Amino acid sequence: MSEYLSILIFIAVGTGIVLFTFFLASLIRPRNPYPAKGVAYECAEEPIGDSWIKFNPRFYIFALIFVIFDVEVVFLFPWAVAFGQLGLFALIEMVIFILILFFGLFYAWKRGVLKWV
Repeated sequence: MSEYLSILIFIAVGTGIVLFTFFLASLIRPRNPYPAKGVAYECAEEPIGDSWIKFNPRFYIFALIFVIFDVEVVFLFPWAVAFGQLGLFALIEMVIFILILFFGLFYAWKRGVLKWV
């Protein structure tokens, strides 16, 4: 039961620190509202049109594919560091892993996801 109590105390203290920080920030921040604060920021340019426009989902898919392949590189680094100690079995596993990645990249390329139009 003491394990749960320590977790509960940890959550309570963490929540208390966050709430205290928000309260303290509300006391010391300047209150200076003016209409320009509510305008969408577009690289120091005046915004043109409505901010609720539809984006092509291709941009999101392109970004997700980038993130996926970027994370997969994180898995390659420890394998490369310990390659000398792992042996042939780890080499075969990594070749299969890289082939799966290339198959996914080829599939995305054939589907036209990687075209930046």
